[in-house]
Amino acid sequence: MDRPPQVQATSVSISTPAPRDLAAFYARLLGVGLSASEGPRPGEPPDAGWAQLRPAEGRLAMTLNFEWDEHYAAPVWPTPETPGSQVMAHLDLRVDDLVAAVAWAVECGATVHAHQPQQSVRVMVDPHGHPFCLFVG
Repeated sequence: MDRPPQVQATSVSISTPAPRDLAAFYARLLGVGLSASEGPRPGEPPDAGWAQLRPAEGRLAMTLNFEWDEHYAAPVWPTPETPGSQVMAHLDLRVDDLVAAVAWAVECGATVHAHQPQQSVRVMVDPHGHPFCLFVG
């Protein structure tokens, strides 16, 4: 191959037991509207389905998809040093005021994680157990 194909990252998909609820949390936190939402398929529980937040100038740089996972288990971070520990990703959210952003995240339903490895970053946990980081930048 002379030149590799163009590859562009466009979105992140987040597993959860209640995708529409978690999308509503992030929509409120980020100050954006819900772009798409679907309820459960036949035979799935009421909280199943799918939801999406699309980029919004100054608020969200890439699409966030929230997908139902019937076997979802909240991630454990920091990852324990044990065989079979899960690997995970997390969102980094740039803020202009760390103290105000932490207060807003808590008001939206997040909690402050017990482990805070950096002075200028706050590790938070969303209502479904996913860690995310707030940082000034």
